[in-house]
Amino acid sequence: MNSSALLSAEDRALTASVWKWRVVDIVMASIIAVACAVLFIAWNFAYEVPSGLLKPLLPGLQGLLAGPWLIAGVLAGLIVRKPGAALFAEVVAASISALAGNQWQALTLVSGLVQGLGAEIVFLIVLYRVYKLPIAILAGAAAGLGAGILDRFLWYGAMDNAFAVTYISSTTISGAVIAGLGSWVIMKGLGKAGALSRFAAGREVSQRV
Repeated sequence: MNSSALLSAEDRALTASVWKWRVVDIVMASIIAVACAVLFIAWNFAYEVPSGLLKPLLPGLQGLLAGPWLIAGVLAGLIVRKPGAALFAEVVAASISALAGNQWQALTLVSGLVQGLGAEIVFLIVLYRVYKLPIAILAGAAAGLGAGILDRFLWYGAMDNAFAVTYISSTTISGAVIAGLGSWVIMKGLGKAGALSRFAAGREVSQRV
């Protein structure tokens, strides 16, 4: 077998493994979703204080606080590395948050769907093979962009264009920094702690230590 044929076989095997979910993948995605749902529920109330401080500074700037609600999808995508992982975790976390009771009720599910899709699209574009820091930041930014655009229509339809630009820019930046960079740091920390030994994310970290 020549080298090109061998490479092709390896490439096909890698592609097949990317698309196949293992039980441990489902468990990990679920754990991430539940853990992030706890964060969501806490932030549903805690964000009111900093939001009240940011709004008078510049209307729309409160979008900088969206990041914590975007972590589930990006973190699951970085760790599980399977198609649908980001969408699954974000929607499950949003569902738990809605069931626990919040001010956005069932529309929380719509937000989770859009935010998860934002991160999922970025991982799809790189065919679920690249999990470097820039991809994590892009996934977080895409989730934030989706969140900002959706909120513009759901909650801020009466606001002017200046507010919309500020708000959507703020949610995108928040997604990039808090959900993107933050999830990447969390993934590295879990990998160094040995919690991801059954995942490529954990093996990458251990090989560099």
